[in-house]
Amino acid sequence: MSMQFVYTQQDFVTDLCRNSGNNSATRSLSTKFDATIRAGWADRMARRLFRYQLGDLQTRILQGPHGYVAQLNIQRGIERRKPQEIVSIKQEFSAKQFNFNKINPDEIIFEMMKVTTGGTALTSNAQCPQPQKMVVLVNVSPLEFGHCLFVPDPSHCLPQVLTRFAIQVGIEAVLLSSDPAFRMGFNSLGAFASVNHLHLHGYYLDHALKIESKPAKPLCPEKGFYRMLDFPAGFLFYAESEEVEKVAGAICEVTDFLVNDNIAHNLFLTRGSPPCGQMQSEQDCLLRTGVRIAVWPRISCFGAKEESAFNVALCELAGHLPFKNKRDFEVTTENDVISIIQRYLLPDDKFHRLEQKLTEHLMCL
Repeated sequence: MSMQFVYTQQDFVTDLCRNSGNNSATRSLSTKFDATIRAGWADRMARRLFRYQLGDLQTRILQGPHGYVAQLNIQRGIERRKPQEIVSIKQEFSAKQFNFNKINPDEIIFEMMKVTTGGTALTSNAQCPQPQKMVVLVNVSPLEFGHCLFVPDPSHCLPQVLTRFAIQVGIEAVLLSSDPAFRMGFNSLGAFASVNHLHLHGYYLDHALKIESKPAKPLCPEKGFYRMLDFPAGFLFYAESEEVEKVAGAICEVTDFLVNDNIAHNLFLTRGSPPCGQMQSEQDCLLRTGVRIAVWPRISCFGAKEESAFNVALCELAGHLPFKNKRDFEVTTENDVISIIQRYLLPDDKFHRLEQKLTEHLMCL
C-alpha cells in the first residue's frame, strides 16, 4: 500500500521571500512535503527505476531581459517514452494506450489527501463525495531534480482535461513547499501533453524565473485574473493560502472555456509576488507568499511535430528551456527562443478577443 501524505491548510507556508541579488530564498526548514518528495525521488533514482540517471545538468542563463534558463538534457530526448498520438483537445481516455494504471507501483512516492479543520477529506466534486486522492509518482524521464507526476486517482481514468480538484491540489502543493524552486505545470492535449491521462508535473528548478515577478494588468481581480504584460502573451491568476478554492474555481472556468473552444493551453504554477500593473518595489518583487498560475492559450500542435531545439510547452513558456542536443544548447540566443515560441502563440487579434470573452465570462459568475 502506498504511503499516505495527509495535510491541512495549516501546513501551507505563507512567509516566503527571495533574497536580493541571487537565486536563493529566505525560507523555513524543509517542510514534510519537500522532505518526502526529495527522499522518495532520490530513493527511486538509487534503485534505478528511471530510464536514465540524472546528474547535475549543464545550465546557462541566456543574455537578454527575459533571463531564459537553458539546460542540457540529452538523455531525456533519447530515452523518454514516445508521446501518444493526439488528434483532439477533447480526445477520450483509452485504456489500450499507456496510462498511469500500468506503471510499476514502486514509482509511487505517496498519495496526497487534504483534511479540513473539521476532519473531513477534500472531495473532487458534489457528484463524487468520496475522499479524492492525488497520487504522486516519479517521472521516469525527468527534466530536473524531483520531477514527479501528480495524478488524480488514476483508477478514475480521466482524460488530460483539468478539473477543479486537480488545479486546487496543484496550487496547494506549491504552498506546501518551503522552497520557491518547486514548480508545477500542466500541458493540455495539443500543447505537448504526451499521455492522455490526467496529470500535472512538479519539479525543482533552483533558478529564479522572470515570471515570478513580471507585471500584470488586472482583468477581473476579484477572481484573481490578470493579463501578463510581457512576452509571451498569456493570463495570470494569483492565490494566497486563503484564496485557493476560489481561484482554482476561476482557473477551471477558464480552462473549460478553452477546451470547449478547442484552444490548447499550458499552465505553470510557481511561488511569486502579488501582481502589479506598474514596476514593483524591490521588496515587493521578492515576496513569495502566494502562488502565480500562468495560463497560455496557444496554437494546437498535433502529430509528431517537434522543434529541433526544444518543444514549446509549460517549461519553455515560463522561461525554463530543456535542450535535447549540445549544439542548440550552446548557440541558441534569446531572439531565437522568442522566434520559436512566437510560432505557437495565438495571433494578437485572436488573443485579445479571447481576453474579452474570458473577462466577461468570469465577471458574470
